[in-house]
Amino acid sequence: MAHRLVVLNVKEGLKVPVLSIKGRKVGEVELPKVFNYPVRKDLIRRAFLSAETARKQPKGRDPLAGMRRVGESWGINHSVARVPRLDNGRAVMAPMTRGGRLAHPPRVEKKIHELINKKERVRAIASALAATADAKLVRRRGHVFSRDVLPVVVTDSIEKIAKTSEAREFLKKLGLWSDVERAARRTRIRAGKGKMRGRRYITPKSVLVVVSPTQRDVVKVFRNLPGVDVVSTDMLSVMHLAPGGEPGRLTVFTKKAIHEIGQKFEVVSGE
Repeated sequence: MAHRLVVLNVKEGLKVPVLSIKGRKVGEVELPKVFNYPVRKDLIRRAFLSAETARKQPKGRDPLAGMRRVGESWGINHSVARVPRLDNGRAVMAPMTRGGRLAHPPRVEKKIHELINKKERVRAIASALAATADAKLVRRRGHVFSRDVLPVVVTDSIEKIAKTSEAREFLKKLGLWSDVERAARRTRIRAGKGKMRGRRYITPKSVLVVVSPTQRDVVKVFRNLPGVDVVSTDMLSVMHLAPGGEPGRLTVFTKKAIHEIGQKFEVVSGE
């Protein structure tokens, strides 16, 4: 089902070159009108926070944590604080005591998922797609590349790539390999306890490759490259197009993916 988006003064889609695996121009394709959608950073940020908080797992404390003791307050006239105590005088249960309860523990009923309207989420994805065609926004996000025209559109023969070494050569021919090297240089060890919990390294986001649902096998080819992600058009979200809520990710589309995006987002004039 296509999402209908109404925009004032709709511009015709721009034509961008279609590149082969070797980086040569083999044709042109007209971008869907969704790539001319206004870039709404507020909507993108809101949709990102909604998707990010949806991944959080609710957690809480045992209601009786720190309270399974037999302490009793001694009352007044003992020259000690009136907190529950054991027979030997040790204070228990109170928040400031050893082994006592927490003053304000986390609760499972806390609302941590920021909800968003469906139409807002769709417009946020359309806005993030439009940001991928703006070279200024892409460079402002920190990406390094040598191309003048964005987004990068390649032929569907990308699915023939069977090795990571071939994927590396493919990105070099497109002039995007310098951004992967940037992600590799900036890979660093995480500060804190997270490095003991299976997330030791932090790697910046690099190139995003958008393919059609029939080309999901290329995920295995690109996943070893630092910061490179592969996503199909049916799974495309703000989390891929605008990591951290910042629009303008360096993106490579296949020709078939461009066609499917045009069918998914219908932009009409509101005049």
